[in-house]
Amino acid sequence: MSDTHAQTVAFVRDTMLPEREPPILERGAVKWMRENLFNGIISTALTVLSVLVVAWGVAEIGPWLMRSIWDAESLSGCRQILDGASGACWAVIKDRWHQLMFGFYPPDLYWRPVLTLILLFVALGPILFPWVPRGMIRFSAIYPFLGYFLLWGGSVWFPVSVALGFVAGYAALVAFRSLGTLVSTIAAIIAPILWWLIAAGTLTAVLDSIVPLGLERVDSDEFGGFLISLVIGFTGIGLSLPMGILLALGRQSNMILIKSVCVTFIEFIRGVPLITLLFTAQLLLGYFLPPGTSFDLILRVVIMVTFFAAAYIAEVVRGGLAALPRGQYEAADALGLDYWRAQRLIIMPQALKISIPGIVNTFIGLFKDTTLVVFIGLLDPVGLSNAIRASSDWQGIYWELFIFIGAVFFIFCFGMSRYSMYLERRLQTDHR
Repeated sequence: MSDTHAQTVAFVRDTMLPEREPPILERGAVKWMRENLFNGIISTALTVLSVLVVAWGVAEIGPWLMRSIWDAESLSGCRQILDGASGACWAVIKDRWHQLMFGFYPPDLYWRPVLTLILLFVALGPILFPWVPRGMIRFSAIYPFLGYFLLWGGSVWFPVSVALGFVAGYAALVAFRSLGTLVSTIAAIIAPILWWLIAAGTLTAVLDSIVPLGLERVDSDEFGGFLISLVIGFTGIGLSLPMGILLALGRQSNMILIKSVCVTFIEFIRGVPLITLLFTAQLLLGYFLPPGTSFDLILRVVIMVTFFAAAYIAEVVRGGLAALPRGQYEAADALGLDYWRAQRLIIMPQALKISIPGIVNTFIGLFKDTTLVVFIGLLDPVGLSNAIRASSDWQGIYWELFIFIGAVFFIFCFGMSRYSMYLERRLQTDHR
């Protein structure tokens, strides 16, 4: 090749090729199906088998759902309308929805549990989502007392006096801080207990005699349905997380007494079935109280459920703490942080991030385990379904009630699961 010809030939293209769409197998739904459903012999066989199972399920259940009856006063009325055909009798949900939701709560007071549920989501906003104004955290702090007052009613001064117990605990923590972490912590625990046992009742009576304010009292035996599941479930979730964190820290403590107490508590609770603790709450706690003392059954159940969940959360959090490298603790010491500041600013945020899946899994299990209260006489949705099926109007109905109850539980549990995934994505820092 001559030098002149070599100088006129370009080794680099000086014009751009027009854009072309990728091959059909490398884009869109076809690419996704090829990579996820048909990327091999086993994958293809499983996909085909799954499609056949789904098709069979739709063919079997579809006609039953399509022939749904919503307007009937009894199961016999549904069967007359169906005239021998197979169909779903959703009229039982329409007829007994208020009982499934509120139990035996007075119908003219339904606005109180509804308002409590709405305010619950308002109170959870600043805790769960960063875009909610942080100033609303004050409302989150007073919501437990407001929620109790709305649900149970009675004197408004009772939840106020209970809230003052936490103020007394904080004051004791500050007052004894100079004596060391152990002394201040013990003082912060003892102070509110003494306040509730000695001063709270007297203060409530005095304030109620001066300014009688309150709502109509609703007893715990009128609670039922999803109302009681939500009360026990969300209260247990809210109380068990901080208690589980403290137990996890206590189990890793160098103080023998604190470590022994925490280890004994965790191992005992984890070694006993929840139903046993519920029977303990129903039958045995009364023997340890002074004669004539009235201790609300729902409160006793909440305490036992909280203890049960806290023991499991303590182990989940302990796993998160064990996963942190030793350098994080040394970094906190190098910055001159004391124990609680190091835990709050460096150690615990990382440990809780690691523990999110396990914590949420415990919360979901706790919420579903609220159905066990039926064994101690509290009528949760499952217990009420048995009562509904025992009536002459709906005797013999099964699937519709259990599908509805399962769907409501699924909505709450699925919501917790999706939020945990959102939280993991928001806190992800490794950018994998």
